[in-house]
Amino acid sequence: MLMTPVVTLDGPAGAGKSTVAKRLAARLGLSYLDTGALYRALAFVLDRGGVLPAEGPELLRALEALHVDLREGRVWVGSEDVTEFLRSSRVDSVVSSYAALPPVRERLLDLQRQQARSGGLVAEGRDMGTVVFPRASLKIFLTASDEERARRRFEERRLWGEDVSMEAVREGIRHRDDRDSSRGVAPLRPAEDAVLMATDGKTVDEVVEEIVILFRKADCSSA
Repeated sequence: MLMTPVVTLDGPAGAGKSTVAKRLAARLGLSYLDTGALYRALAFVLDRGGVLPAEGPELLRALEALHVDLREGRVWVGSEDVTEFLRSSRVDSVVSSYAALPPVRERLLDLQRQQARSGGLVAEGRDMGTVVFPRASLKIFLTASDEERARRRFEERRLWGEDVSMEAVREGIRHRDDRDSSRGVAPLRPAEDAVLMATDGKTVDEVVEEIVILFRKADCSSA
């Protein structure tokens, strides 16, 4: 077990990871690590720069030149704050292709682990409990029905002012699920010791409370 408490939240798109993780971190007094934002930041910058999601010298050169950082809830690539660009439909459509590449995952792996060295944290993503923090104090795998996940993502898109149909959102989630679960490197799957938790029909506070109870039962605060 890690010397500082680490809670991992993994799961597919639309399962509620980000919302739950932020509120859980605040409730437990831990830092919040949004690994999805890191991958989205790299995908956004690489895609904008015309770097194709394929292994090769061009990708390696681009990765070497990029520095991704999390500061006070914002995501920076070099001196550019890219936070506002990360939840667009375009980034949604390309992030899995970049995230499946070993050089991309290696580039971000150490950065993610460094966050736990300065104190306890809640880390959300898709391989937090299986790859990044395999010795985490508590591992949660959040799920929800396909329809519920599509509804949440559709409402999210509308809040951002995007003109998108529910069917397009459903299709995007299906494609994302297929890519995430079938990739050769760190595919989306629950860790063997993860607690599976369905979020359908539950409020964020209800889900957070369930995890807090598990956290206390596991005595993670003294890990």
